Amino acid sequence: MRLDQVPQDNDYLMEGRTRELCYAVDEKGRYVRVLSAGWEPKNAALIQAWEQVYERVKATYDDVLAGKKSPLAFFMAKRMFDVKLLSAYTNIPKRKIKSHLDPDCFRRLDTETLKVYAHALNVTVDGLLNGPRPIDVPFRTEKAGR
Repeated sequence: MRLDQVPQDNDYLMEGRTRELCYAVDEKGRYVRVLSAGWEPKNAALIQAWEQVYERVKATYDDVLAGKKSPLAFFMAKRMFDVKLLSAYTNIPKRKIKSHLDPDCFRRLDTETLKVYAHALNVTVDGLLNGPRPIDVPFRTEKAGR
C-alpha cells in the first residue's frame, strides 16, 4: 500500500492513544514505517473482543461476591489468564490451581503460594486475599458501547 493509503480511522476505541506499526511504499518506491490508527473493521473487532473480556470479568466478580469462586478467579479473569497460563507462570500444577478457585480451598492457602499468585497476577497479597473491589472491575465506557 502507498503511504497515503495507510488507514487512519481514529475510531473511538483507539482515541489516538494506540498506534500500529505498518509498512508502506513512499513516493520514491521505498518501504517506510508508518503508524496507523487502524481501520474501522479491525477497530470493530477489537471492541467486540474487549466487550467479551469485560463481561467475563464482571460475571466472575459477581461469582466471587456470591461466594461461588475465590478471588483468584477474578484476578485471573481480569488479567486474561486461564488455568494453563497461570500454571506456566507459577509452576503450580493445573489441578491445584483449579482447586484454588474454590473459596474454601483458597482460604487455606499458605503465604508462599499466595505470594506466587500475587506476583504472577500483578496484585498484592492483601489485594488477593481481600478480593476484588468495585473499582477493580473494568467497565464499558459509553464510547465503547456505541
